[in-house]
Amino acid sequence: MPYPENVATVFAPLASMPWSFFLDSGVTASPQGRYSMLVTAPRRRLWQEAGQLWIADGDSPARRSALSLWEALRESVTRLLPDAASLPAELPFVGGALGYLAYDFGLAGQGISPPLTQSLPEAAFGIYDTVLLVDHHAREAWLCAPEDRMAQALAEWQPRLACETACSPDPSFQVQGPVRPLWSRGDYATAFGRVQDYIQAGDCYQVNLAQPFAVPYAGSPWSLYQRLRAVNPAPFSAYLSLPQGEVLSFSPERLLRVQQDRLQVRPIKGTRPRLEVPQEDQQMAQALLVSPKDRAENVMIVDLLRNDLGRVAATGSVQVPQLCALESYAHVHHLVSVVEARLAPGRDALSALEACFPGGSITGAPKRRAMEIIAELEAGARGLYCGSIGYLDQRGGLDMNIAIRSMTAVQGDLRFWAGGGIVADSDLDAEYQETLDKVAVFHRELAAWAG
Repeated sequence: MPYPENVATVFAPLASMPWSFFLDSGVTASPQGRYSMLVTAPRRRLWQEAGQLWIADGDSPARRSALSLWEALRESVTRLLPDAASLPAELPFVGGALGYLAYDFGLAGQGISPPLTQSLPEAAFGIYDTVLLVDHHAREAWLCAPEDRMAQALAEWQPRLACETACSPDPSFQVQGPVRPLWSRGDYATAFGRVQDYIQAGDCYQVNLAQPFAVPYAGSPWSLYQRLRAVNPAPFSAYLSLPQGEVLSFSPERLLRVQQDRLQVRPIKGTRPRLEVPQEDQQMAQALLVSPKDRAENVMIVDLLRNDLGRVAATGSVQVPQLCALESYAHVHHLVSVVEARLAPGRDALSALEACFPGGSITGAPKRRAMEIIAELEAGARGLYCGSIGYLDQRGGLDMNIAIRSMTAVQGDLRFWAGGGIVADSDLDAEYQETLDKVAVFHRELAAWAG
């Protein structure tokens, strides 16, 4: 298919249609951000609410299922989709499951009771047999569909590609008040102190503590997404339209990639803001690189993830090819490590995802105790924040982000979160400021929209 210079404009007509999903890597030069994927009208929809899995095929009513989400995803991808052996092997996704796991979905797996109130399902995946896949490195686009549905797919997607134009902001979207933190600085300080108490008592080494923000809005948030993707490009961005609301993600972090039998995780720990003066910006980056505290924090999580991967990896295959490397994005510098392994015989991509979810970089160490402390101190649902968005290809590949730098828009309430890892030598003022630095672009752009 013709390569779209601005893939967001191709998705624009679908942005208000429930179960239309856009995995977006189209505005970043990062080597991690190569492919964008656009899907709509799934063959099957699966979602979980209050621990109950629901399944709906086509336009049929939803039915309860006794299967686990993992079992239902395996069964759905195997049964509903055709053999893809004839499709180009280099394409990462030619049909399969696409959707998200909320952070709170992972609580049950750790034996922790999830919050009762959720604005979006704990998990939601569509099963798609048709996808527009855009390769931004090769500047190619592919339409993948079953042979007996290709004519219909062409009739639907060719007009969307032909009408690619610059989109003006949707005048119906409005920010209807200031962004307000749902924690005061005193609330954050109290929680920070409790984390330090737990660390000193030996309960944990690190806890990722996050604070929420909210702002009222009206209209469709699609225009907000387009604006933010332009000023805050990230390799694992996404826009998901669901019956309950929308998800806007601008994540720089990969949770897990599975390619054949190769596993990779890319944890981020260590953050500094970007500065306008190049020399000062470079000094900020260098300070992050040599910071003993930030490196120690990163290494703790690398060790945790080596353990997570070890549960599903071939014996002796876990390795760390990159430790605490600097990666710079539009508004922040990060320390990023890479952990890799080979999948053990008898395991699959979903086995690996179950072992790694939620990501250790957004829980702390040890994972289960850190998650218990988070549940106690944050005292509410994280929802999609720190969950994971991505795909499971029908041939067994998988790529999932960690949904940091992400928003949910539900019934006039726009929410986002910001957090950081607290360790024994963390400084309250510095940690609080780091949470603000991570979402400063959200505050600035929302204020501009309101003004």
